[in-house]
Amino acid sequence: MTVSRPADGLQPAGPLFAAHPERDAALGEVHARPFQAIGGPARILHFAFMTDPVQGAAARAALTAWCVARGRAAPQPNAKHHRIDWPGGGLRWEQHAEFTTYTWQFESQGGAPFAPRAGTLADDMRRLPQPGPHLVSVDLHFLRETPDIDPAEPFDPSSLAMTLVNREGALAATDYRADADGFVRILLLDRALTPPRAGALVQRLLEIETYRMLALLGLPQAQRVAPSVKRIEDELTRIAEAMKDNDGLAEDRKLLDDLTRIAAELEAEVAASSYRFGATRAYDGIVRQRLAAIGETPLESWPPFSSFLDRRMAPALRTCTMLEERQTALSTKVARAANLLRTRVDVEIERQNRDLLASMNERTRLQLRLQQTVEGLSVAAISYYIVGLVSYLFKGSKDAGLLPFDPGLATAAAVPLALIFVAVVVRRIRRGHDAD
Repeated sequence: MTVSRPADGLQPAGPLFAAHPERDAALGEVHARPFQAIGGPARILHFAFMTDPVQGAAARAALTAWCVARGRAAPQPNAKHHRIDWPGGGLRWEQHAEFTTYTWQFESQGGAPFAPRAGTLADDMRRLPQPGPHLVSVDLHFLRETPDIDPAEPFDPSSLAMTLVNREGALAATDYRADADGFVRILLLDRALTPPRAGALVQRLLEIETYRMLALLGLPQAQRVAPSVKRIEDELTRIAEAMKDNDGLAEDRKLLDDLTRIAAELEAEVAASSYRFGATRAYDGIVRQRLAAIGETPLESWPPFSSFLDRRMAPALRTCTMLEERQTALSTKVARAANLLRTRVDVEIERQNRDLLASMNERTRLQLRLQQTVEGLSVAAISYYIVGLVSYLFKGSKDAGLLPFDPGLATAAAVPLALIFVAVVVRRIRRGHDAD
């Protein structure tokens, strides 16, 4: 039997094995967010909106309609990112777990930084429905460095951060303040960047600002949770003090009810805030990774982005961490106090049960004595009636001439026999009841 082969000697194209159902997704994730090369001066407007699954689906549908109306390719149904290019610009759309971003790119003819105003360039963004609460607006101006551009001039000197980045291939500056149109402005001056390096650097700077804002969303949550945590801590202290003065089972049960109530309240708050605090840690980690990736070199007396953000963000992040740790510690303390109080209640109940059993044993003992007394009286009474019947029998027999001896003596002789007979019968009856 001969096997046919292609004329060129190569194997036929196509998969050799049955693929894992998630293989394509795993392969595609590596290429999910490629850098877009930037070959010349450009103006980039970047927006981020918080979106839940319903809002994310609506944002995808709105973008699809926007693309169709302009004769451009729409995003695939399950795509997490989509890019549209046109002469002189483009749009990159990305959908993440809890937010959606739109990044618009325009050609820039150079000139003064941030001219014209960002608000005049955002008309297309306004034509798209707002998908959710607005969080981030960034105006990044990418220009060639020239002697007539002062990188510090557009910004507030009191909060200006400026640094050399990408192995001193560019200079980046920002004050992290929103301008009149609500945009945080970032100036990027090209010194020796290639288009791919410029695209990668621009994307990382945009991600730093986006994830910085997302990380700081934990602070309002921490500020909302703090009063409740303090109140529960005070209430736990009160309960612990009351536990030292044991006023009996009723008071312990009341304290246990109070502990159960505050434990349920605390767990509800932990469940509501744990995601936000966890996201804050994750986003802060991404910010630090992106800061490391841009390769900062300090410039004169200006703080670089990393030190500026660390100084400004660290207190907020420590507040979130501290509140999360307080919640965890408080949950442990409440559980420990509840276990202790529950043990006290159980011990008190067992003591009461012991006393109750002792009382029941005493009553049973008294009932047994009474039963024995009643049995003795019953034997005497029944024997008396039997002896009376025998007496009548003997008297009748004497009168009939059937009894040769005195009936009184016969009756007296029958008394012990009747007592023994009745005692034996009563004993057998009691043993039968005990066996049952």
